[in-house]
Amino acid sequence: MNLRGRAAAAAGALITVATLAVGGPATAGAVSPPGVTHEENPRVPEGAVWTEAYFPSADDSGVELHADILRPAHLPSHARTPVILAVSSYFSHAGQTGPEGWTRTGPSSRFADFTTGTGLFARGYTYVMVDLRGFGGSTGCLDWMGPGEQADVKAAIQWVVAQRWSTGRVGMYGKSYDAVTGLVGNNLRLPALKAVVAQEPVWDMYNYLFSNGVPRPNVTGTPNAYNGIATMAPLPDDTSRYQANAQYEQSHPSCLVDNLTNNNNPDPDSPYWRARDLAAQARGTNTPLFVTQGFIENNTKPEDMQEFLDNHHGVERGWLGQWEHVRGNETNDQGQLLMGRAGFFDEVMRFYDRYLLGTRPAVHDPAYAVEDNTGAWRAQPTWPAPSSRTSAALADGQYVDDGLASALAAPAAAEWDMEHYTDPAPTAARGLAPTSSYFTWSTPVESPLRITATPRITVHASATGNVMVKLWDVAPDGTAVMFDENVALIEQAGRVAFDLKSTDWTLDAGHQLGVQIGTIGSGSWRDTPSGNTIGITRARLDLALQNPRLDVPTQGDRSPFLDTYLRQYTRTLTGVGPGTFPLTLRRP
Repeated sequence: MNLRGRAAAAAGALITVATLAVGGPATAGAVSPPGVTHEENPRVPEGAVWTEAYFPSADDSGVELHADILRPAHLPSHARTPVILAVSSYFSHAGQTGPEGWTRTGPSSRFADFTTGTGLFARGYTYVMVDLRGFGGSTGCLDWMGPGEQADVKAAIQWVVAQRWSTGRVGMYGKSYDAVTGLVGNNLRLPALKAVVAQEPVWDMYNYLFSNGVPRPNVTGTPNAYNGIATMAPLPDDTSRYQANAQYEQSHPSCLVDNLTNNNNPDPDSPYWRARDLAAQARGTNTPLFVTQGFIENNTKPEDMQEFLDNHHGVERGWLGQWEHVRGNETNDQGQLLMGRAGFFDEVMRFYDRYLLGTRPAVHDPAYAVEDNTGAWRAQPTWPAPSSRTSAALADGQYVDDGLASALAAPAAAEWDMEHYTDPAPTAARGLAPTSSYFTWSTPVESPLRITATPRITVHASATGNVMVKLWDVAPDGTAVMFDENVALIEQAGRVAFDLKSTDWTLDAGHQLGVQIGTIGSGSWRDTPSGNTIGITRARLDLALQNPRLDVPTQGDRSPFLDTYLRQYTRTLTGVGPGTFPLTLRRP
C-alpha cells in the first residue's frame, strides 16, 4: 500500500430525525429491524430491510436530505454495524438518470451489483444511499459538487455516525458522480470516514465542462441533463414527504436556471470553479482511498488525477489502465471483464474490512495495479513511478487557427449526464491540413520506454486564439496512435502552459514521439476559431519516463476497449523526420 503522509482531521456533530427504530447493542437472533423486506417488495435486495429517513444538510440552509437505508435482515434493529455510504444524484426511486418504468416505489438498484456481488448484508454491513440536494427525495438546488453538495456529503457522514445502529465507522462507495462525492468525503477530513472507493471520478469539476477556457461539447448538455434528473417525477406510492421534496424545483425554478448559468463560466480561476477544484482541496488529506481510472477514458478523463493523488497523503489503492467509463466488476456480452483484471469486489471488501473492521487481509494486494497500452499489468507501490524526467525543446512553427474539426463537435442541444456521456468518436482517417498544425519528432527510442504521469506543455504564442497539443506514438512505417491531447484558449499573446491528460503509454523500440501543435482538430471541444495565424516559439514538453524492464507483473488481461481505441485513433503520418530531441532513460 502507498502512504503519502498524514493529515489532521476534524469531526462534526449531528442532528436528525429518522424513520428508523434504533436501540443499543444486541446480539443476532433478536427481533429483526422494522421496515420492508424483499419478500414484501422485490425492489428491496434479498437479505436486507429497507427504511427511509430525512435529516438537514450541514450548511444551515434549510435543505432536507433523504436517505434510503438497507440494514442486514438477519440482525436485530439495534445491532451496530459498519456502514457503506453512497451519496448521489442518481438514487431517485423512479430511476437513476430517467424514469425506469417501476410500478412501485423502492430503493435504487444503482449498486445492486455491489451489494449482491459482495454479499454485503450477510457480511454484516449496512448500506445507506443519500440523495444530494435537488435530487430524489431531497430539497434544495442542485449544486454541481459545490459548497452545497459538499455540505450534503458532510451531513450524510455525520448522520450515519450518529445512528445507534452504526459503529461510527463509515466507508464510501461510488462510480462517476457518486465517486466524486467520495473524493469530497476525503476532502472533508472527518475521522469517521475510514475508507473511500471511487471509480472513474472527476477530479476537478471544471474539467468536465471546459479545458483551459475552451468549452467541451457537453458544456450545456450536461447541466440540462442534471436539470432533467432533478425534476424527475416521484412515483405514485412514494410517501407524501418524498413527493413534496421531489417536486421542489416546481416552486423554485431558479434552481434550474442557475445551474445552467453558473456552469457556463469558462474561467477556471473564478470563485465558482475554485470551490469545485477537488484536486486542490485534497492537500494534506489522509482517508484510505481506492480509485480506478481509465487513461483513455472518453467520459471522466484523467485530468488533475495526479494532482489529487499527490495532495492526498494517506493509504492508496488504484486500478489504472486502458478502459472506458466502466466499473471494476463490469463485463461485456462475451463475459470479458471490461477493466481486464479479476477480483474487484474481493479486493474492495478486503479494503473495507481492513479499515472499517480492523481485519488484516490474508491476501496481499498491490497498492497500484496498472495496465499500459501493451495490455500488460504491473504492480507498483505508488503511481506515477517515473525512472527519469526530461524537458524536450520543440521546434518553432506556426498554424492557422481555423478550427479544423469544429464541425465534428456534438450538437449543443444534446444532453449527457456524467454516467452516459462519451466524446464524439473521431472520423475515419483524414488528411491533416498542413496549415492547421505542425509536428516535432523525437529520435527513435533505443528500447521500450514508457511515458507516464502528466505531460505538461509550455509555448509562447504570437497571437490570440486556440491551441491544441497531441502526442503520437509513431512506428517506423509512419503508423501512429494519438494517445494524449489537450487544448487551451490563448487569451493574449505570450506564454501559455497547461497539462495534458495523465497517461501510461509505452513506446516500442524504434518508435518516435510525435508532438503536434495546432488548431483544435477534434470534436471533443466546441471552440471558436480566431482565424489568426499563430506563431509558436520556445515550446517545451515536460515528460516523466519509466523503464518497462523494471515492471513487476501482476494478474490482469488486456482490457477490451484498448483495441477499440487503437482502431479509432490510429493514422498514417507522412513526412516523419529523423527527430530533434532524444527520449532516454537513466540506467538502473
